[in-house]
Amino acid sequence: MRIIIAGAGIGGSVLALALEKAGMDYLQLEQAPALTEVGAGIQLSPNGVRILEWLGLGDALAGFGVEPGSHQLKDWRSGATVLQTPLRSVARKSFGAAYYHAHRADLIETLASRLNPGRMRLNAKVVSVSQDARKVSVSLADGGTESGDVLIAADGIHSTVRNQLFNPEAPRPSGYLAWRGMVGAAQAAHLNIEQQSVAVMGPRLSLVFYYVSAGRQINWIAIGAGDDDKRESWSQTASKAEVQDSFAGWYGQARGLVDLTDQLFVTALHDREPLPSWINGRIALMGDAAHAMLPYHAQGAVQSIEDAWVLARCLQIDSEAGSDDPQASLLKYQSLRKDRAQRLQRHSRNAERWYHLDDADEIARRNTRLAAHAESSGGGVTPQQAWLFSYDAEKAVLGTDNEWRALREW
Repeated sequence: MRIIIAGAGIGGSVLALALEKAGMDYLQLEQAPALTEVGAGIQLSPNGVRILEWLGLGDALAGFGVEPGSHQLKDWRSGATVLQTPLRSVARKSFGAAYYHAHRADLIETLASRLNPGRMRLNAKVVSVSQDARKVSVSLADGGTESGDVLIAADGIHSTVRNQLFNPEAPRPSGYLAWRGMVGAAQAAHLNIEQQSVAVMGPRLSLVFYYVSAGRQINWIAIGAGDDDKRESWSQTASKAEVQDSFAGWYGQARGLVDLTDQLFVTALHDREPLPSWINGRIALMGDAAHAMLPYHAQGAVQSIEDAWVLARCLQIDSEAGSDDPQASLLKYQSLRKDRAQRLQRHSRNAERWYHLDDADEIARRNTRLAAHAESSGGGVTPQQAWLFSYDAEKAVLGTDNEWRALREW
């Protein structure tokens, strides 16, 4: 069986490594001339980290990742901690893997260094696909073609494959913008920022910040309502003044991070509508091509990693059993992944409103609900953390994940 992967982002690269580990035949197509990443932070929760460790990336992750002590919700005016739930002390003990903050560039570099160059084509932009009962064919922008038994579209939120074969609707604008920046930890030492995962929910504006790059940098991202004329692109620059004005009245650490940032970037936040199916014959979607979601639960990349492992293992198990029906493997992958990923799409979309409340009564009700979750956990794992982090992709493939499926969703 020959598998073609369209895309070499996080999900596509994890899929390639999983197929390599399984000894399967594949070709990875990437439209860019090199595997690079802009300077954004990423949160890697245990449900994704355990997969990266299965692929032999544990030492690398420990080298550049930062394990936050806890997740903190802070008051936007005073900076006081309103709620706190543990991370470092419970992640490995409860879920068998760490919770890391990381620089996307570090993760992409680590993945790229382990990819098989003999199974990679750069400058290979997919422009159209076709299939018959026996094979899938991919037409490239340079006039070339590739064919295989299966095509996996890991080509992101603007997926060419999704647009051609599944649903050509454009990504859905949320009406919110995200501004981000990086600050050197030494430069920000006077702000006394601890190694925590911090979220600050202010009126119509939220802020998340944490350490990355083995603690050498602090990544921050602010989200607020904005213009629809901004693109969905993390390379789009922003004016520092416009962001500073938004943080008038906020406590010192929050304003200080913005003030110290040399280059700010902005993107319009989009997701995509859930699809009735991710499978079309011998073609399957994964990652953002299948379920692009808003960032409020920090699960977008991790869900792509989960997809990759489950998909690779479904293909491997059926191939080793002598199956000549790859569509059955793809449908099994969908049955194991679609419901979970689409629930997270929905939860992430719903979170947008309660992250940015400005009515005092609604804020009080939100904080009471969050406090109840934390209190019910007795200072340990919250129901939300358990549902998110305890998912074991290998158990899902083997059908032995009954404990996770029995958990209360939220």
